[in-house]
Amino acid sequence: MTRRWFSTGSGRIEFELRLSDAHYGHHQGQCDDDIADLRKVPYIAAILASINADLLRDELREYGAWDADELADHDANLNRILWIACGDITEAETMEAE
Repeated sequence: MTRRWFSTGSGRIEFELRLSDAHYGHHQGQCDDDIADLRKVPYIAAILASINADLLRDELREYGAWDADELADHDANLNRILWIACGDITEAETMEAE
């Protein structure tokens, strides 16, 4: 079972996901339901539960994609960081294969 590391740009949030889970959470089309499913996977739930809300909000602010009101929702932020992690991991795999 292959696992890959994800790290935010600052390196303040890092975790490892199974490659198959990253593919499940990032693909063409809507990923919201798949991210919700992944959040129920015990090892992923534990990872996300350990992420500090203020730190996560600060990290996501760096992306410039969400306003302050949107970033106030920690649950939505957890979805965002998981989706970003899945995307980074799958895109890195694609780059390695080229």
